[in-house]
Amino acid sequence: MNRTATWLIAGLAVVLILAFALRGGGQGNGPKLEGEPTVNLVVDESGRTVSLPMEAYIQGVVAGEMGQLPSDFGETDWPHEAYAAQAILARSFALSFLGEDGVVNISSDIQEAQAYASDKITPAISRAVEATRGMVLVSRDRFVKAWFHSYSGGHTATAKEGLNYTDPEPNFVSARRMPENEFVPDETRSWQAAVPLAQVAQAMRELGRDVGNVSSVEISERGPSGRATTLSVAGSGGDAQVHAADLRVALGSERVRSTLFESLRVEGDQLVMAGLGYGHGVGLSQWDAYHFAKQGRSAEQILREFFKEVDIVKAWE
Repeated sequence: MNRTATWLIAGLAVVLILAFALRGGGQGNGPKLEGEPTVNLVVDESGRTVSLPMEAYIQGVVAGEMGQLPSDFGETDWPHEAYAAQAILARSFALSFLGEDGVVNISSDIQEAQAYASDKITPAISRAVEATRGMVLVSRDRFVKAWFHSYSGGHTATAKEGLNYTDPEPNFVSARRMPENEFVPDETRSWQAAVPLAQVAQAMRELGRDVGNVSSVEISERGPSGRATTLSVAGSGGDAQVHAADLRVALGSERVRSTLFESLRVEGDQLVMAGLGYGHGVGLSQWDAYHFAKQGRSAEQILREFFKEVDIVKAWE
């Protein structure tokens, strides 16, 4: 081999090593903590707080957010890799509440943070959490605030459309069409709801848009995934526009299950809605993760279906 070829090969090797290091290599690079953080968890409305190690907290989050399969599903636990992907995201999300003192102060209120259910932890959940100990999602050397939801309805959302995210759209959010998913339970795949107009009027007042007695609600704009973003609400006191994600939360996110509306109209004294999916649609879709796990995908491969420009690293041992 001549000298020129030798130098070319050596140079190429250096470039590849640097590229691997800069992207995180899937191992050890990125933010690093001195050890497993402590979590101060506000567990109920009374403000009662318990302190526990992060990994114990993550077990309770996976149990609360993913739990076990429906009783008629033929199996009890979700696939290991789906639980593992959820554990990685739960850690990443929790670290967005990390204080300068190295302690995570977080609530079990799902409107503020993540659900927590220590009484629902199963051996399968414990194994998945232990297998991913310390593993988190990072992007551009920062912990990712890794959102997740129950089911995408066939298409994940941008943060701005699904959450009314007011900061610039995060680089790591991937809004894309999901493959056909035969595993989704019917009650999660689609939904219907009827809400009294008086409750819609009250929700509008709570959002600072008092229109009096509501007479009509229409979709004015939709986002890239097809989700409603702007709703026009007319009433006896005038007209106003509201972000669909905000009105959904104000009306109750378990009743108005998504903003991927198939129909929305006023009938008599009620707002009648029908839609697809369950949740805000941003980040990981749990039932789509189930589908990918059944295909044999690893937790890392599953996460890359929902996030871009990310790496999975160990933040502590």
